[in-house]
Amino acid sequence: MNETEQNVRKEYEKRQALRRAARRRKERRQALAFKVGLCILGLLICGITGYEVIRMVKGRKTDSASVRAKPPKKVVVEPPEYEAQLLTVNEYSRPGEALKAVNGVVVHYTANPGTTAQQNRDYFEGLGLSGETYASSHFVIGIDGELIQCIPCDEIAYASNDRNADTISIECCIPDESGKFSDATYATLVHLTAWLMGRHGLGIDGVIRHYDVTGKACPKYYVEYQTAWEQLKEDIEDYIEQNGSTEPQAEEKE
Repeated sequence: MNETEQNVRKEYEKRQALRRAARRRKERRQALAFKVGLCILGLLICGITGYEVIRMVKGRKTDSASVRAKPPKKVVVEPPEYEAQLLTVNEYSRPGEALKAVNGVVVHYTANPGTTAQQNRDYFEGLGLSGETYASSHFVIGIDGELIQCIPCDEIAYASNDRNADTISIECCIPDESGKFSDATYATLVHLTAWLMGRHGLGIDGVIRHYDVTGKACPKYYVEYQTAWEQLKEDIEDYIEQNGSTEPQAEEKE
């Protein structure tokens, strides 16, 4: 090999060495970049996970605080004054069967203008002898606001058809054919319903009309005038807000 060939050979080997060195540097940079990327990804995952944990813990604390801060539900402790004149147990107006539950309060009207609470109560009592029909109610409110209990609140009354087994019924006397309650009847109804709601853990949606069970126009005025019915429910809620407390419910007389 002459000198010229030797020089060419050396130049070639030199270039090869430079290429290998450049390739190793590139591989080291790529490996370093990969490791750095893994580290960054790990930090991001840890950061996100930590943030979610903190957020969840804070959320739970907030929820717990909200529960603690929620004001207790108000109930009307004292019922309106009433007289218990319980019907004699009989097939037609007081079967003596226990209610399965109390899931609602049903408002009715007597449909016989000018009659008193006592007269309507006595009519229910007389059905036990006459067998004329099946009818009764837990309570009857008179035109002057007087209140008579006919059936205990843990027994069935024959008033609300398919809802007899899980509702308490209130019959309201009326002064005329319009079916609108007198102011005194209205006031007693609001107080009585508010008390029964608290006693049985009911919301305002549990207060319904006979109409809502069967489609019968009862109570007539409050079926014909939906706004009057909605106003009655608003007045019941307002009464609870103004007169309710968080004390335990008083025991029922009967």
